[in-house]
Amino acid sequence: MADVNRGNRPLSPHLQVYRLPPMIAGVSIVHRITGVGLGLTAVLVVWWLVAAATGPDYFRFVDAIMTSWFGDLVLTVSVWAFWFHFLNGIRHLVWDTGRGLDKMLARKSGMGIVVGSIVLTLVVILAV
Repeated sequence: MADVNRGNRPLSPHLQVYRLPPMIAGVSIVHRITGVGLGLTAVLVVWWLVAAATGPDYFRFVDAIMTSWFGDLVLTVSVWAFWFHFLNGIRHLVWDTGRGLDKMLARKSGMGIVVGSIVLTLVVILAV
């Protein structure tokens, strides 16, 4: 490969050039975080099921934690994470077909995912 003198400049823009990260990058980062969070939520659900199979005393202990205000908060955030991850996964499936890749549509669909996940979380909370 030829030694091209590119000066003292970076090969691609670094995160420091942005005042705020672009919307698409933020949604991508949150998508990864929600994926990890959903894995941790699955561990909590398995813990609750194992406690139910273990016996009534241990189940009462675990159920008291899961139905406390903190448990309700964790499960509510988990429901939001589920909807966010689900909707963003659908967007990625659409992207895999080659549609919706231009900047404006990607930004609008990102906002739609944020709003849609909040609305669907409120629907679930009101239904339960």
